[in-house]
Amino acid sequence: MNEKAVIEFDNFTFKYRTQVDPTLHDINLKIYKGEKVLIVGPSGSGKSTLSNCINGLIPHIYTGEQQGDVRINGKSIRETSLFDLSCMVGTVLQDTDGQFIGLTVAEDIAFALENDCVAQDEMHARVDEIAGIVEVGKLLKSSPGELSGGQKQRVSMAGVMVRDVDILLFDEPLANLDPATGKRAISLIDRIHKQTDTTIVIIEHRLEDALFCDADRIILVEDGRISADMTPDELMSTDVLIRAGVREPLYVSALKAVGVELEPEDEAGQIDTLHVEKYADEVRGWYHKQPHVQTRAYGEEVLGISHLSFAYDQNVTVLEDVSLSVRQGEMMAIVGKNGAGKTTLSNLVCGFLTPDKGEIRLNGSDISGLSVKERGEHIGLVMQNPNQMISKAMIYDEVALGLQVRGVPEDEIKERVNKVLRICGLYPYRNWPISALSFGQKKRVTIAAILILEPEIMILDEPTAGQDYRHYTEIMEFVRDINKKAGTTLIMITHDMHLMLEYTNRAVVIADGHLLADSSPAAILTNDEISDKAYLKRTSLYDLSRACGIDDADGFTEAFIHYERAHSRG
Repeated sequence: MNEKAVIEFDNFTFKYRTQVDPTLHDINLKIYKGEKVLIVGPSGSGKSTLSNCINGLIPHIYTGEQQGDVRINGKSIRETSLFDLSCMVGTVLQDTDGQFIGLTVAEDIAFALENDCVAQDEMHARVDEIAGIVEVGKLLKSSPGELSGGQKQRVSMAGVMVRDVDILLFDEPLANLDPATGKRAISLIDRIHKQTDTTIVIIEHRLEDALFCDADRIILVEDGRISADMTPDELMSTDVLIRAGVREPLYVSALKAVGVELEPEDEAGQIDTLHVEKYADEVRGWYHKQPHVQTRAYGEEVLGISHLSFAYDQNVTVLEDVSLSVRQGEMMAIVGKNGAGKTTLSNLVCGFLTPDKGEIRLNGSDISGLSVKERGEHIGLVMQNPNQMISKAMIYDEVALGLQVRGVPEDEIKERVNKVLRICGLYPYRNWPISALSFGQKKRVTIAAILILEPEIMILDEPTAGQDYRHYTEIMEFVRDINKKAGTTLIMITHDMHLMLEYTNRAVVIADGHLLADSSPAAILTNDEISDKAYLKRTSLYDLSRACGIDDADGFTEAFIHYERAHSRG
């Protein structure tokens, strides 16, 4: 690492023009050339505002009052044009679809070079070089819209790298990726970092996944202030993440549950570097004292799927001969890699698509004759992309819409809307326009709009994408409460292995259109063969248990999750 600061915040305070209080308070921060830095913190802590200062959107697009200064390569963001800043800082957005310009991958990567009037031969050579680095060389003639989530992200990376920027800024690069693709994305970012000496800044909620490859520092932002700036090893030996409402890696949480007091020299920043041998006896002793986990009993079949097949065209079969039974009161996960057919399955159940073969049953009756509206009386779907669900301009109106259509009295509507907005952390914004919300906040609006209808079955497609740990927990505890008290059956399509372990009792794995496994989450996430085929990520609890000499990794995982539920939620 070179001791040259490429990013400098000097006593920087910023207040958006429409706000009363500053979002950032007296920030002092230096990031040096060649560093890889993770920025974490709860939603609303100021992470995005910090990144908007780095790439120049503040002050050139988002205006407000500021004190102090931010310098990129020694140049003040106030005195440097947005174009010049974009030549130094390349930003890869969370929503990659909003970043594409060209009709093909090659055109999209070449866009910045075309604007700079680069000669054709040089442009082709540069596009080929960058496409090779991010491994999209075979996709250059493809349309960006045809690509998977991981491929789209790589193309977005190529589009900003083609200018040979000094800094790469990633805004939640893992939010919409399956675990294995996310792991590859972090590996690719790490390889780019090492090969090019580019300064890397990553903003991410999924800290454990982001730490798959080492980082130089983790910067914790709380209430617009930097509350910690440490190496991963130093940070894991403290409790500052938990106090800030940021999820620790699972293996760290498990060690602390055992009673281990981690120290920086334990190198707990990554499971692969952790000196676990000194704590192995304690971990084994704790595990053998844990009670046997009882299996919960469920009711009759509420949703049945038999020999279901579907293809968008004759050449591409998305689902083939899928059969499963969902019982009343279950809380289950459907997992698998991007494009495996998980969302297609939910669309078939809800009636948006018609199966080529097979049967779907609701409470024992074939529902092929029911319309989308009729199915919606029993089955509520929260889609992955909130923009595809929202139809009103204001938050309150969007959440109230379903009740208004059903003719519920206005007084009752107001009471129920306010209650669900409080649960989803949206009550302070109830009179806001939806256009003013972040992606994660929009997600909460769509969840609230379905939760308020109290359906018999709820299907949630990536319910926690873009959510910080506090809002993730609030939403999932509310959903879990509905499951327990009202007996609502919950089906969650997710890439979040934490959610799968913590909140579901059963996981169905779909890979390449086939039902690959149907078992407990712990059994699936401790099975290498299933994880590899379905692009899942083996839980770090498996690695911890094996390193401590515990053969029953499945049992250890179940024991810790049961312990965590009991001690964190009562």
